[in-house]
Amino acid sequence: MSEAFKIEDIFAENVFTVAKMKERLPKKVFANLKNVMDNGGQLAIEDADVIAKAMKDWAQEKGATHYTHWFQPLITSLTAEKHDSFVTHPDEDGKVISSFTGKQLIMGEPDASSFPSGGLRATCAARGYTVWDVTSPAFIREGAIGAVLCIPTVFCSYTGETLDKKAPLLRSMEAVSKEAMRIVKLFDPETEATKVTASVGPEQEYFLISKDSFDARKDLKFTGRTLFGAPAPKGQELEDQYFGAIKENVGSFMKDLNRELWRLGITATTQHNEVAPGQHEMAPIYMAANIAVDNNLLAMETLNKVAERHGLECLLHEKPFAGVNGSGKHNNWSLSTNTGINLLDPGKTPNKNRQFLLVLACIMKAVDRHSDLLRQSASDVGNDHRLGANEAPPAIISIYLGDQLGDVVNQIIEKGSAESCIKGEELNLGISTVPVVTKDATDRNRTSPFAFTGNKFEFRMVGSMDSIAMPNITLNAIVAEAFDEAANELEGSADFEKACDEYIAKTMREHQRIVFNGNGYSDEWVEEAAKRGLPNLKSMVDATEALVSDKSVALFSKYGIMDKVELESRAEILYDTYAKVINIEALTMIDMASKDILPSVMKYTTELAASINEVVSAGADASVQKETLDEITVYLKEAKTALTTLKADQAEAEKGCVKCTAEFYRDVIKADMAALRTPVDILETLVDSEYWPMPTYGELLFEA
Repeated sequence: MSEAFKIEDIFAENVFTVAKMKERLPKKVFANLKNVMDNGGQLAIEDADVIAKAMKDWAQEKGATHYTHWFQPLITSLTAEKHDSFVTHPDEDGKVISSFTGKQLIMGEPDASSFPSGGLRATCAARGYTVWDVTSPAFIREGAIGAVLCIPTVFCSYTGETLDKKAPLLRSMEAVSKEAMRIVKLFDPETEATKVTASVGPEQEYFLISKDSFDARKDLKFTGRTLFGAPAPKGQELEDQYFGAIKENVGSFMKDLNRELWRLGITATTQHNEVAPGQHEMAPIYMAANIAVDNNLLAMETLNKVAERHGLECLLHEKPFAGVNGSGKHNNWSLSTNTGINLLDPGKTPNKNRQFLLVLACIMKAVDRHSDLLRQSASDVGNDHRLGANEAPPAIISIYLGDQLGDVVNQIIEKGSAESCIKGEELNLGISTVPVVTKDATDRNRTSPFAFTGNKFEFRMVGSMDSIAMPNITLNAIVAEAFDEAANELEGSADFEKACDEYIAKTMREHQRIVFNGNGYSDEWVEEAAKRGLPNLKSMVDATEALVSDKSVALFSKYGIMDKVELESRAEILYDTYAKVINIEALTMIDMASKDILPSVMKYTTELAASINEVVSAGADASVQKETLDEITVYLKEAKTALTTLKADQAEAEKGCVKCTAEFYRDVIKADMAALRTPVDILETLVDSEYWPMPTYGELLFEA
């Protein structure tokens, strides 16, 4: 039996929390640090020296010998780090004294030339800087390398351009806070609130499979997803996996995972089986957006680490298996003041909650105006396989408001105000021993990409493997702009309530097309969305263009989040990444088909032909064997032809222009890959399992 523990005893034990800072720092130094954390500003180097020593002493007590500036480069959803020890030069007696200065805490210097910069940096220009994010706590990460003190940082070039995902996120948080406070002060000029924080709770879906099966599949090792695979006899059609009883080995993994996450101060709460076989989900409580991003990246790393410890492999790809649901990451986003007021809380009478209705109108405006940009923020290569596949939101952005808010909005659009709102009714199941409860005023909609769920919006489009940084940068930016425009129009109004009501009604009328409460998976919605003029950006390549449109450049530049050059660099990186990922997948398919699958099929057909000859020689009927051989030969020839085409097209894929190359991979190489997969998957169902060179879907999905 595993060791018992209390959550309270281990929670955040590996985090240099505010409580630990307060305990270990002089009062004045702590007060100065807390002021910078809460209000911004510069930290004196003298204070930084004191903080660095306290942080080092705490880390060494936890067994740390090294520290690292932990940052989020542009190319990947994971993180980067360079470790330095606390060792200083030995003194004249040869004794080593550990040291960690304020300068080392505040700034590091990794090589910036080896990270993708989209043309921001020449290969020969190597200097880059990591700079401490004082609002995100340092933590200890343990592993085979030992304990390392990790200091969350932003990453920029020598010339000041951002080379990471965190710096724009922090800028977007400041922008939305500033503009949201203008809205708050419209309703309460004497408010004690001084800032508004974007809070996020990301739900994380993932698959678990046997480590041995993973190691036996080149496609999983090289690409994170299966490039070949016939459906298993049983998939998710019985719907018996979702919320089903958790298997013992998976439960053991989850218990270990929770402990690791809690020790890192990650508030993991929900765990359950998801829809597909072998698929699961974990979810935390809300945190400030930058900390939520850090925690989610740590959670993904921890999922992989703990899985390996249990003889499992964690698959974070959005679509590791064809024919069953893929994995997403629901990004639950809200805005709250530092006095505890949630701006997205409609209250019991939302039709009378003028501040909420103004916030809602602004969000409708923001999402409608920048639906292409919001779609782009959830774009990655794997997500192209998932979006719109009757398991995830479509690639069309819309807002779900539900019955209650939908009715309120409709009244405002039609009459200028809402005199009533739908109330939650009692739910009486007619069982004397089961309590009568009050239903919510509205149902939920799992087919909507951007759904209101009580006091937050759930952006359901984000992919499971992707960082949630860009979705939240985008949400913060587009809503900041809408708040800014509303405040500009309403500040100084002679009759504020009248002006506000008129602005709400006008804004909702102009942007009502973005609201859709129906089935987002239906073909009818695709047709309706086209009539409404809503964009349907079906691939990452299509969506990337939105990042560098005049509208987006103006938005991000206005609020100092990213300038045109930084946006263009990110677009170039996205196109390049798309091409490289598909190229790796194509090369992996070529390798598997050429070296493993086709030779195995040919070996089987040789054995089958020999057995036919033996049966015929014995004077028996070999027609069944002959039909099987003929059928296999047809698909073997089809696979060989498709393989030849894929090889030829892959060799010609580089088109000079990075966008042109990405488009070629999208339009030509992906079609070639599908043409190769189709006959191979049929061959898997015809060839004796003894000859098939890799684990099947049945083994992958049901062995773990």
